[in-house]
Amino acid sequence: MALKKRTKVEAGFAMSSMTDIVFLLLLFFIMASTMSSPNDIKLNLPQSKAKSSTKSVIAKVSIDADGNYFVATGSGKPEQVAPEALEDYIVNLVAQDTTTYIALHADQDIAYKEVVKVLDIANQHKLKLVIATKTPQ
Repeated sequence: MALKKRTKVEAGFAMSSMTDIVFLLLLFFIMASTMSSPNDIKLNLPQSKAKSSTKSVIAKVSIDADGNYFVATGSGKPEQVAPEALEDYIVNLVAQDTTTYIALHADQDIAYKEVVKVLDIANQHKLKLVIATKTPQ
């Protein structure tokens, strides 16, 4: 009597193809994240020794070295705003949420009157304003 030996089928699966896909996705996201720049406006902020920060900023008003105004909300891309339309733009943003701050990022070589213009807008409408600086290395 000849008995046949049964072959057992394994119920497992190979993980190597799954790890290849995971590493390819990881590589794609690393490359994609390095190509995007969150802040396209290059500013040379003045230095300060103070170390205070606010966490609830509704809008970031930036003034570059050429005197152009940019306003970014949240983590959105900054939009260029005309100087005469800046006040209306800021008031409309703050009308949505009055508990947060406006951050002013002004280039250190900008004329003082441009900074005072934003400070006046904040003062007239009783807005909370924070002036951004960089800490010395």
